[in-house]
Amino acid sequence: MHIGLGLYRHMLNAEYFSFAQQIGCSHLIIHLADYYSHQVVTATDEKHNYGESRKDDEIWNDEYLLSLKELASRFGLTIYGIENFNPVDWYDVLLDGPRKEEQMAHLKEIIRMVGRVGIKSFGYNFSIAGVWGHQHKHVARGGAESVCFDASVLNIDAPIPNGQIWNMTYDSSTSEGFIPPVSSEELWRRYEWFLKEILPVAEKSGVEMALHPDDPPMPCLRQAARLVYQPELYQRVIEIDSSPANKFEFCMGSLQEMTHGDIYQVTREYLKQGRISYVHFRNVKGKVPCYDEVFIDEGDIDMYKALRIFAEYDFDGVLIPDHTPLITHGGDPWKAGMAYAVGYMNALVKVIEEG
Repeated sequence: MHIGLGLYRHMLNAEYFSFAQQIGCSHLIIHLADYYSHQVVTATDEKHNYGESRKDDEIWNDEYLLSLKELASRFGLTIYGIENFNPVDWYDVLLDGPRKEEQMAHLKEIIRMVGRVGIKSFGYNFSIAGVWGHQHKHVARGGAESVCFDASVLNIDAPIPNGQIWNMTYDSSTSEGFIPPVSSEELWRRYEWFLKEILPVAEKSGVEMALHPDDPPMPCLRQAARLVYQPELYQRVIEIDSSPANKFEFCMGSLQEMTHGDIYQVTREYLKQGRISYVHFRNVKGKVPCYDEVFIDEGDIDMYKALRIFAEYDFDGVLIPDHTPLITHGGDPWKAGMAYAVGYMNALVKVIEEG
């Protein structure tokens, strides 16, 4: 097991790499798509999304990734994975639109590039509505600010405007109107096509395609079905294609928020099948339609018990906190929250390794 940190687009620099090293990380998961420059898991609703997804973003190239790897290595860090495609690069793959073949060719080239530079995993979330509808409240221990979801304060059936996908705007000039409703059968048809196209390229390139479960794990959001909103739906993903490149970005918070399953049994099942690429090791209280993200040691998951299961199966991937409540007393609240979470994770690993 390797303890890592997830860093967003604006954090891909020496300051944050040094921070990751100082708090005891060995690996990084990096985000190239720019959605959290102002607030991590930005509060969104039918009127506010994550902003504009920029076309032809210059950082998606071999040279930039190699320079990032070299910079990370100066701080003793390995870049294990990249998380999420840029929405502007695959909106018609998600929407089954006229440019899906062209966009799929571009996604394949991205995966080839990731393989060329020696990055092992590519996380993604096959979703129309994306990560949507969260609020920020002071609900974690001591009144710390954290991310919450409460469907009762949202219009969860609000249609998605044309020109938007994955909670971002890819075309601000699009005429008025909304994306048509998407059924579960239609979403799975589109996803099966995506897997059949991308997995052979990923397998040949030595890259694991790591699917994130739905966040929030509602069966339908904004008139669009969700893909993996219950843990057993991960099994359906495996049954579509058993390629060794078909893996999971195993978000324990999202899985715990689901109404089915036992998080420890679910963890054991997918470890047994060798399907977990990397882990979002975070804790929550509650389940959909209402839950709060909390500190790693105060939620519904016994994180020590969970980590022992990963150790039992000799998991050799990376665990990151993903996001955590903000510690607001002095300094940088995000860094303080992450330092607490990573310190706790490293302590658990040490206790387990020493028996």
